[in-house]
Amino acid sequence: MTMGEHTPQAITGKVTPLRTEDAPEKATPLGGRLVLTATFLSGAAAVAVAAHRSGRVPERIPPGDLVLLGIATHKASRIISKEKVTGFLRAPFTTCAEAETNAEVSEQPRGRGLRRAIGELLTCPFCIGMWIAGGAVATYLFAPRAARLGSSVLAVLSVSDYLQYAWTAADQATED
Repeated sequence: MTMGEHTPQAITGKVTPLRTEDAPEKATPLGGRLVLTATFLSGAAAVAVAAHRSGRVPERIPPGDLVLLGIATHKASRIISKEKVTGFLRAPFTTCAEAETNAEVSEQPRGRGLRRAIGELLTCPFCIGMWIAGGAVATYLFAPRAARLGSSVLAVLSVSDYLQYAWTAADQATED
């Protein structure tokens, strides 16, 4: 998945021009995306080399650990891209938030170039998920117990969230 595939524009079918003289702040930030992609790939390559040299590349990752890392990645990507409490991280790169639900916000990237590309990354849970997954697997390679512990916290929080939604739905159903 590339950055932008899951942005509101991609979902609604609205096309953002690659370059435009009328609204340069809305042009697709190709250079910024290039910098972010190069940064991610450089980091991934460095982790791969370090893991290989230290003999830490496992033959396979057990399915239970993959599920745990996946749930944790999902939750962390939602926290970073949609939670009110992490708005301070996104603020330099996004416009003011509008509440989507009680817990989540919907922000738009702002600026041009790298600033806009970072805004796109930070407001898209699918996009930031790749970075979080890379960090989770890197942590797992070098500190598997710590990775499992941190992932367990996020997985427990995910279960709690779904129970909160179920409780709210059941409560509303009994009121109707």
